[in-house]
Amino acid sequence: MSEAIETHEHDVVIIGAGGAGLRAAISAAQPGVRVAVLCKSLLGKAHTVMAEGGAAAALGNLDAADSWRTHFYDTVRSAHFINNYRTAEIFAKEAPDRIIELEGWGALFDRTPDGKIMQRPFGAHTFRRLAHVGDHTGLELIRTLQYRAIQSEVEFFQEFTSTRLLLDGDRVAGVMGYYRETGRFALFRARAVVLATGGWGRLYQVTSNSWESTGDGAAMAFMAGAELGDMEMVQFHPTGMVWPPGVRGILVTEGVRGEGGVLLNSEGERFMLRYDPERQELSSRDVVARAIYKEVQAGRGTPHGGAWLDITHKGAAFILRKLPNMYDQYLTLANVDITKTKFEVAPTCHYTMGGVRADPETCATTVKGLYACGEVACGLHGANRLGGNSLSDLLVFGRRAGEAAREWAQGLEAQPGIDAAEVQAEQERVLAPFSVEKGENPYDLHAQLQAVMSTHAGIARDRAGLEAGLAKVEELKERSRKVACGGSRMFNPGWHMCFDVKSMLTLGEAIIRSAMARTESRGAHWRTDYPDETEEMGSVNFVVWRDGDEMKLKTAPVPKMPPELRALFETGRAPGVPAPTGSPSERR
Repeated sequence: MSEAIETHEHDVVIIGAGGAGLRAAISAAQPGVRVAVLCKSLLGKAHTVMAEGGAAAALGNLDAADSWRTHFYDTVRSAHFINNYRTAEIFAKEAPDRIIELEGWGALFDRTPDGKIMQRPFGAHTFRRLAHVGDHTGLELIRTLQYRAIQSEVEFFQEFTSTRLLLDGDRVAGVMGYYRETGRFALFRARAVVLATGGWGRLYQVTSNSWESTGDGAAMAFMAGAELGDMEMVQFHPTGMVWPPGVRGILVTEGVRGEGGVLLNSEGERFMLRYDPERQELSSRDVVARAIYKEVQAGRGTPHGGAWLDITHKGAAFILRKLPNMYDQYLTLANVDITKTKFEVAPTCHYTMGGVRADPETCATTVKGLYACGEVACGLHGANRLGGNSLSDLLVFGRRAGEAAREWAQGLEAQPGIDAAEVQAEQERVLAPFSVEKGENPYDLHAQLQAVMSTHAGIARDRAGLEAGLAKVEELKERSRKVACGGSRMFNPGWHMCFDVKSMLTLGEAIIRSAMARTESRGAHWRTDYPDETEEMGSVNFVVWRDGDEMKLKTAPVPKMPPELRALFETGRAPGVPAPTGSPSERR
């Protein structure tokens, strides 16, 4: 018999309290609209705070030639042309307004001498474009949005694990889950639900992602009937901490390279001059990550399997002013003073470009009343995300998702219905691990999944490795049916992991199946057995969806750009960049 369940009723429920979720909540919370935010951790501890370098927006404060067209050009080119052009167009056009809006709400950006928002260079951006607050921009963004959401009278439910999206026919009807502290169940009836749950970097052994990043939202959406796209596209940030082992994978902001840091191999060579002579250390993340990987494979890696990053030539005063967090991070965690010595870095799983397929205009998914924004959604970043685009993505599409969810909720005459039998079945499913005898340890399953993904679906991939990885994931999925935990429901992380690992197994399968289908190398997806990009593969996105208990895969055509946008790519140079003058010898 099921226990009594705490029930709440709202117009819009948002899952996730990072930048995307908070921005969506602010948009949804108009007078008369009841909005709730459910967060897995505590308010203010979302993964957004880990984004250090800045938020990309074509303000033109330092480079007057910058414009939304150049930002669009850089975003689509770095995405290797498989993102949704309309998503990128909206993003590039609206990002400046969202930054100015954030400033109006109290965000304290670094300033130019004449008082404008300061902007720094970043990898693969044509112009200096990242609005920043030292190297803790994400923290400032969360601080500002959090206070604005509280002022908007949004209700917050903290340390709450969402386990299932409930449906009324083909439309969303609510969210079910439990409080992590007590294990007490709660049901949130909703006319609309916004997913802002972030990525799933915890699938990999070395990652910059925090413990929350297990892909709960994408897995729940998949189980509810939503489509996932571009799942093969997993970004490995070039620079994560390497040593000591306890901090391996912690992000070293791209801002270090943006402020002049250089990469060196064990022979003291500035190797990026070979891999990308024009952009060097500020090449796109996929290029720099592969370059470090290749240097290590060639025997030119650092003592702990990475590369050296050196910014000592900029001087201590400059480093302490521009990169205070990086200085403190290395001094505290690795006993290294980056003002005096170079330090080791290596690629770390950082961001998931794929996710829930979402409409560019409204962020609507293929399930009615369900919206997705931020890292959990796909469409903007294609095969490779530009550094700094993630924070402005949260602002632009968080706002759009919140507005669309509110309008949908206001358009419904009645609250969708929820089947009591479905609620009881979910309670029984969530409690099942307590009654399994001699079952599987969820931590063991997680560790084995991380090993599989890192070995078979990491930076370098091939057919044989992916096939072997898929077989191992399917075996782990079967074993997860008997996952077990002991103890009580109070303060029980082993119980929580039972659901996290199932979400990660679903997404691991989606990544590998999509990676097997994309028989080319494009952006973050590097197939050593198919090393080149192909025109045929550049016209499709790979999509997975649920058919009963099976995961199916199909292709969807990449939306074609209208002529006026396509023309931006015909000159071979970014908008705002003048054509070269003089003879080739003179230009050299």
